[in-house]
Amino acid sequence: MNDRNALRKRLEQDKIEFILVQFVDIHGAAKGKMVPVSCLDDALDVGAGFAGAAMWGIGQGPDGHDVMARIDPATCTPLAWMPNTARFASNLFVDNQPHLFCSRTNLQRVLNEAKAKGYVFNVGMEPEHFLVTRGADGSIRPWDPVGVDTLAKPCYDYRSMSAAMGYLQDVTTALNQLGWGAYQVDHEDANGQYEVNFNYADALVTADRVTFFRMLSTEIAKKYGAIVTHMPKPFSDRTGSGLHVHFHLADAESGKNVCLDHADPRGLGLSKLAYHFLGGVIHHARAICAVTSPTVNCYKRLQVGAGLTSSRSGFNWTPAFASYGDNNRTQMIRVAGPGHCEDRTVSAGCNPYLALAAFLAAGLDGIENKLEPGEPNLGNLYQRTLADIRDSGIKLLPQSLNEAVEELRNDAVVKSALGVIADDFIDLKSREWQSYHKQVSAWEVEQYLTSL
Repeated sequence: MNDRNALRKRLEQDKIEFILVQFVDIHGAAKGKMVPVSCLDDALDVGAGFAGAAMWGIGQGPDGHDVMARIDPATCTPLAWMPNTARFASNLFVDNQPHLFCSRTNLQRVLNEAKAKGYVFNVGMEPEHFLVTRGADGSIRPWDPVGVDTLAKPCYDYRSMSAAMGYLQDVTTALNQLGWGAYQVDHEDANGQYEVNFNYADALVTADRVTFFRMLSTEIAKKYGAIVTHMPKPFSDRTGSGLHVHFHLADAESGKNVCLDHADPRGLGLSKLAYHFLGGVIHHARAICAVTSPTVNCYKRLQVGAGLTSSRSGFNWTPAFASYGDNNRTQMIRVAGPGHCEDRTVSAGCNPYLALAAFLAAGLDGIENKLEPGEPNLGNLYQRTLADIRDSGIKLLPQSLNEAVEELRNDAVVKSALGVIADDFIDLKSREWQSYHKQVSAWEVEQYLTSL
């Protein structure tokens, strides 16, 4: 809704009194400023100002000029938990110029590059998350008010899901009132873990929606006395949370899925262009991982060897192999259907704007340079030894944040996808790794305190 008068009329009809000018930091955490709806023109034309150095990864010191967050009128999103308020996703400006450290602006840049080549990047993201409670000692446990979510394999279990029905229905209703097309919800593989699925859209819309979903789920969970966490691996013995990316490229003019080819000789229904895109993703997978799994905790989820079957349920469901296959969940890239692929390694803890920018840039590089992904892997990679996997030419994804950051540091394509954000991102993540290694964990105390 680009027409200002139409937008103003809609806000009046919806009885909106306040505008939440929302943006993100380098981590993808939602930030914002609240302004009265009477300041709509300022929010559109000038923006809500703030000190950039007060946020992570905005590329400013304390002497920086004001950063102005200007709302995108197309992202008007009434708040289900606060009906007099509407959220707008925003782009950042400094001195009346687009601020290139803005994650959203950066994704738009990469999407525009794709469009110039004739492509639109269509994406669906599946936000897995936990409902937890925190004890007086600070410990967390799965939210389970009636004590039924205790199965070793609770995935899809009705009794395990039943206590959360109110929360899941409230979330689904709120999303569908916004026109997102939420079409299914379920209890996932870990106790207290859930997933909500909503319709495909172009990558920018989907990134905006994932950001809002994190906000929405947090607020609705409060109603039920629960805490939502999008931490990838809150429990060492349970499956972690992904943000699986379903995707295809479409023709920028016709909207036709250019990844689809029913005559595919490999039988997967993919076009030659799609295979080149996958070739780029697999070629750059180890560097992409720094952006799609950007925290120390993410790598408790990305496991190889014995870690693949270390969950209470028997499987970790997160392969850390740079590979693709048919409708096969032991691969990084699952071809879910003709012209339809899914990356299963992307973590719930990522910044969706940066993650999709990195992913798309890698795929476009594959198309430009006609990179080949090799033949699909059709078997169960969980049953193969690491030596066998390596001998077959399949690369393993990084097993630590430090390893992933070093890959990013040396990958010009993925770095370019982050633009000016890249150096700050690498520096920030390097310091996160160093800080982590300075900590003494409960495991270390238990293991070593009286060992000698």
